[in-house]
Amino acid sequence: MTVAAVLIGYAVCIGTLGSKLLGQARWTARAPLLAIVTYLAAGWSVVAALGLAGLTLAVHATALGGGLSDLIGACVLRLRETYGTPGGANVAGLGLILAGAVAARTVLTAMTHLRAAGQQALMHAETARLVGRPEPSLGAVLVEHSEPVAYCVAGRHPTVILSTGALHALEPAQLEAVLAHERAHLAGRHHLLLALARIGRRVLPFMPLLAGADTQVARLIAMHADDAAAQASDPRSVATALVILATGASPPLALAASATDSVQRIHRLLRPAEPLGQARRQLLRATAASLALTPVLLALAPALLALALGRVA
Repeated sequence: MTVAAVLIGYAVCIGTLGSKLLGQARWTARAPLLAIVTYLAAGWSVVAALGLAGLTLAVHATALGGGLSDLIGACVLRLRETYGTPGGANVAGLGLILAGAVAARTVLTAMTHLRAAGQQALMHAETARLVGRPEPSLGAVLVEHSEPVAYCVAGRHPTVILSTGALHALEPAQLEAVLAHERAHLAGRHHLLLALARIGRRVLPFMPLLAGADTQVARLIAMHADDAAAQASDPRSVATALVILATGASPPLALAASATDSVQRIHRLLRPAEPLGQARRQLLRATAASLALTPVLLALAPALLALALGRVA
């Protein structure tokens, strides 16, 4: 029961305070990819903690019960005692329900989201190829539209889509910056990172960290692609292209940002901050890894302690 309470407490703390701490952190804009990993590690550690809390409640009375315990012997029996749960089978049953609910909701949500997103992306890419014309020199599909629009559709047929309005409005350097930005989305498989955030939000929508993770991840993904474009082109060209494209309306499938995010990204490109030092990057990587591992370590703590003290033999 103590382990389950600690895991639930961890999930509540990270799920509520993590959103505020990461949202107010200034370093995220200086290392967007690292910030994405941290967001996802924190969010999914909340999901894992709740699932493992249910399992730890169920260990004593169900998970290692009956004939299995007889076969494995005294070692397993002592581990069962380590995870002893007041309330016996009733509490263990609730634990199984909790663990099963978290696992089932996660799997079903992931399958539903990935299937729907994949089908939509495939249909969108095929439609764009039908109504537009491929431009091999640009590596994009050109669609007749007066508004300046540029975006990419990932999936089975990754496609960069560019409107004729964007082609006419952008200067060559700006156009190259935009194409580099969209290629960075596809090369970095940013749609999968965003899918992880969206699935997490649907699994636990009542947790502030997960409820806002997809918005934050989308913003950071755009910054990461901006950085790739700025390396391939002049940052001013990227910023100017952002201003021009801000008037266009990208479809829901595009990895697009809001007008407010676009303004922040423009300021970031024109006034770049100092990159994070190596020591701080290593510390943040360790933090992300710790967030991912903490639920598992908490769940295994009683067993590891028993082994260390020689109580399991």
